[in-house]
Formats: sequence, structure tokens, C-alpha cells
Amino acid sequence: MRAIDPQLSAHLECGATTLATCWKIARADGAVLGFTDHDRALSFGGVVYEPDAGADGAAIESSADLSVDNSEIEGALSSAALAADDLAAGLYDDAAVEIWRVNWEDVAQRMLLKRGVIGEVAREGERFRAEIRGASYALDRTVGRVYQRGCDAVLGDARCGVDVAAAAYKGAGAITGILDDQRFLASGLAAFPSGWFTHGALLWTAGANAGARAHVKAQDKNASADAVSLWLPAGKPLQIGDAFTVTAGCDKRAETCKAKFSNLVNFQGFHLMPGNDFAISYPLKADRNDGGKR
Repeated sequence: MRAIDPQLSAHLECGATTLATCWKIARADGAVLGFTDHDRALSFGGVVYEPDAGADGAAIESSADLSVDNSEIEGALSSAALAADDLAAGLYDDAAVEIWRVNWEDVAQRMLLKRGVIGEVAREGERFRAEIRGASYALDRTVGRVYQRGCDAVLGDARCGVDVAAAAYKGAGAITGILDDQRFLASGLAAFPSGWFTHGALLWTAGANAGARAHVKAQDKNASADAVSLWLPAGKPLQIGDAFTVTAGCDKRAETCKAKFSNLVNFQGFHLMPGNDFAISYPLKADRNDGGKR
């Protein structure tokens, strides 16, 4: 049962209430922001809750079982509160959220309604909408392994064992030409073959996106440079001279693990598992039928 401050409880029982909702958002990079649906700023717990974003919340779902509880927050994209570039750069992904009900005449009278994390974030013109997932969401995910041909390890993790910091698997470059918001030409990768960094991980080290990460869709040789394509646009506009580091990509196939990384002994897939056709196959007179491998 949720504990309610006695003074707030008495206020709720009176005929006219002065209540506001406040949202505290703590990003992974350490930034903490506060929003409120009240018409002036409120301050408590070391956080100032600003009304500038015009925040508005959907009804909060709560349940006694382990089903996922969800809510939403909407607001305006404004430089004073929440920048569109930060939203696009993914700085609010999985940010911790607290939702408070507050007596705006006396902020000491307040109650924590919910804790959660930000899930799906969408932009609608000059407004944003963010899904707030309850703590039980972490339990609503499939864990464990499945039988599949592809490797389920992350390149460079403990199960994989590949040293992605080795010179053979890591490159550094800079943008020399911009094709669009997801594709650019880069220098510094001439020593690596075409496709070496396809499916790889890129870290921006200089420029407006410094510190942000991206996934490489493709890397191909151009006449004078390497053409790099990203799966998603960068959070902020790319500029010539922006520097990055990039690690080799893995397509999760056993053949790649053996030829590219010499790491088949640690392959975490089941590449010798018979396919679906094997289950319905039957012997034919013309076949060898010697029990050999398929």
C-alpha cells in the first residue's frame, strides 16, 4: 500500500485541491530535468520542475500483479527544456523517470506515484511523446538462449572473446565528404578491405556528435575514400572533419567467425544444426544413403 503524507491526505479530503503533476527525468549522461503541468516552476528535492515544455501526462496505469504498467508524457520541444537534437541523439533512451503528485501551494506535501524508464519516444512536429514503462517491464522480456544458426554473442563480450581493441579490428577516421544525413565519405580506413566495418559499431570522437554511438550499415571502397552508411541518421548534422573510431562488424555467421576473427571455437550459434528440410526428408533410391552428414 502506498504511504501518503498526512498533510497531503488532509488536503485531498478538502473540498478544493491545489495539485500538480511533476516528472523528473534522469538521463544516463547525468543530466536531470524536471517538468510540471502547473503554470509556474516548482522546486523540491534539488530539482526545479519547469512549466516551459507544456508537459501533459496520460493516465497512469497501476496493477497489483506483474503486468506491465505504462503511462505517457507529452510536451513541446524547446531549447530551454528539451532539445530536439538531444531527443534525436537518443539521450533520453532508458532514462529514469519519477512521477510526483504535488500540492503546489506547499511542495512538502507530495507523493511519489510511479517510477519507471522512458521507452518509445516519438516526435510529432514541434512536440514529443515519450512512453513511460513501469518497473515490471524488465520482467517482460525473453531471457535465455535459443537454438539458431547465428551467433547470439555480442562481438567482443566475454562469451565471444575477440579483442575488438586490436589494431586489426579497430580503425579511426574523419569525414571528408557528406552524401546525406546517414552516409558520408571517410579517410583513415584505407588499410581495411571493403565491408570490414559493415555491421560494426561507430563512436564519434569529435564534432557535434562527440560521445554518441552509431551502428554501421555498410562500408564500401570509393575511388578516393571509404563510403560509410549508418542505420540511423546522426543526432546532430554531420560536418566535414568530424572524427570517429569504428570497430569491425560481425554478421553472426560461423564462416565469418572462422575466416575474419579466427574464433570458431567460441562461436555461440548452432551452425551444424539440421534445417527444417531435414525433419521431413526421407531416403531416395538414387541417394547414397550412407549415413553421411547433411
